[in-house]
Amino acid sequence: MFNFWGSQDQQSQSRPQDGSSQSWYPPSVVSSPSSSRPGTPGSTSSGSFSSHRPSDRPHSPSLVSPTETTGLIAVLKDKSVDDLRRILSDKNAYHQFLLSLDQVKTQNNLRDELRKETLQLARENLEKEPQIRELRNQCRIIRTTELATAQEKLNALERKKEESLKFYSPASLLQRLQEEMNKTEEESENLHRRFLEREIDLGAFVQKYKKLRTTYHRRALVHLAAKTSSTG
Repeated sequence: MFNFWGSQDQQSQSRPQDGSSQSWYPPSVVSSPSSSRPGTPGSTSSGSFSSHRPSDRPHSPSLVSPTETTGLIAVLKDKSVDDLRRILSDKNAYHQFLLSLDQVKTQNNLRDELRKETLQLARENLEKEPQIRELRNQCRIIRTTELATAQEKLNALERKKEESLKFYSPASLLQRLQEEMNKTEEESENLHRRFLEREIDLGAFVQKYKKLRTTYHRRALVHLAAKTSSTG
């Protein structure tokens, strides 16, 4: 984690014989820059715990900001050499040291708060589940009812449309025009029969008969023109 300046003899005595005992530390701990520390009264030289000087180590990018590094150094500077060795060699001590840092405490507090808020939201959602289910059922009923009503209106409009198209189709118009012609022809014959039976006088007969025949021939001309146009 850090380089600490102390006795070369103390380093050789405290360093573990098996290098695999420190393999659980993250690379940033092993390769992070060293922090200088004054020698202890028992120190006879100003050697380093590491066999390499800081300038001989390969350069690796720092995983912490300068502000965090400064704060970490401030925490470590008051610790004894034995405490520092224990942190470097004991996984539990290292873990407890991390948990004692203000940055780690802040992160843990934020995590706990987010967890509590998430659980609270989950509880509220579960409490609202019956209301959501009821509203969903009501929406389904309303949607189904409105759909049935709208479908009925649509069917009525479709029937009305079909009737209108059928009523105003060329074939229907020609048929109705033919029926009116036949009706006018029948009225003309009835009027003529009444005249022959002397039920009406000559003046009334001529006036009515002329009007009926004019209407008949007008309709006959329209019928012929429409029939010619549709077939052409």
